[in-house]
Amino acid sequence: MQATSILMQEHRVIERVLDSLQTVASRLKGGEAVDPRIFIEVADFAKGFADGCHHKKEEGALFPAMEAAGIPAEGGPIAVMLSEHEEGRRLIASIRASAERLQGGDGSARAAVVENALAYVALLRQHILKEDNILFPMADQVLQGAAAAEVDKAFDRIETEEIGEGVHDRFHALADSLRDRASQ
Repeated sequence: MQATSILMQEHRVIERVLDSLQTVASRLKGGEAVDPRIFIEVADFAKGFADGCHHKKEEGALFPAMEAAGIPAEGGPIAVMLSEHEEGRRLIASIRASAERLQGGDGSARAAVVENALAYVALLRQHILKEDNILFPMADQVLQGAAAAEVDKAFDRIETEEIGEGVHDRFHALADSLRDRASQ
């Protein structure tokens, strides 16, 4: 199924940002001066790409199709993924809020930036591992033929009507910029 391949490709972009976030959070934790804007930009990426593109397709097309194919939405892997999406959103909001405080001169926000950033990295790394190795193979198994084609068509519709042209390119460029800045 093309849909799970697309999601796995998006995971690779998200992992590049996670690598950058881990690097700058570790530097900040070690006492280095790190521009707080990089954390705000990571939050922009997470909200716009991880949530606005990637999770939108999972929650709007893949998960409902899996549920229709007999995978329970509650008490099973879909419920775990949805719960982790919510936890990620909470952590990103906390990263943004604490980075904005740090940017405003509140040095006490440094620890909160680090704590939330590293928690987000850990959450997303294990979330991606579960999706790539458990959930997506499960989806490929239960969504065959017409059901798989419908999910692929729903992904195309979401990309065209809800996300829009050029959005992926913009977030890929941001991921590259974050990687480059984190490695300096």
